[in-house]
Amino acid sequence: MRRILCLGAHSDDIEIGCGGTILRWLQEDPRLEFCWVVLSSNQKRKKEAATSANLFLKGAAKKKILIESFRDGYFPYQGAEIKEYFEGFKKHFLPDLVLTHYRDDRHQDHRLVSDLTWNTFRRELILEYEIPKYDGDLGQPNLFVHLNEAVCRKKIKNILDVFKTQTEKHWLTEDTLRGILRLRGVESHAEEKYAEAFYCRKMIL
Repeated sequence: MRRILCLGAHSDDIEIGCGGTILRWLQEDPRLEFCWVVLSSNQKRKKEAATSANLFLKGAAKKKILIESFRDGYFPYQGAEIKEYFEGFKKHFLPDLVLTHYRDDRHQDHRLVSDLTWNTFRRELILEYEIPKYDGDLGQPNLFVHLNEAVCRKKIKNILDVFKTQTEKHWLTEDTLRGILRLRGVESHAEEKYAEAFYCRKMIL
């Protein structure tokens, strides 16, 4: 696993869903190559997304950051355009692993990204990350990545320091971000207490 594609509907999705895993993997193997794709942004959020991606991917052997401007909240109604984007994109970057949204996420944008991921990448390993929010759609993940305190602290600090446009959101708080990490750590008996969780629906060995 050398080439990793990270897909997020919005500018903070990747960081919230799998930022700790990315930080851990880069600590363990700086040879990793990343393509980081954010599909929805405006002028302010685009700047935040780029800053955050560069923080999380610091030390990567190669990195490509793409920040697009599909309309937030309207992905199902832009499905044809987003589908075309996915099909064109895979001609330029063929990943070994894809990190994407959870298929049963109730946010319409997240769900469409997950569906198109599976439709587009048929030979690659796909792991679906989760995002805690109002919808109460957290499931029962079956793959866990254990994280230590330092990685958790760095993930949370990066998110809270960068995404200032989201500070009024009731869910973007340190206790929310740490809480889901702790819960998944309990479920997977993490020695250092914390974990990020994923849904692995198909793996071929």
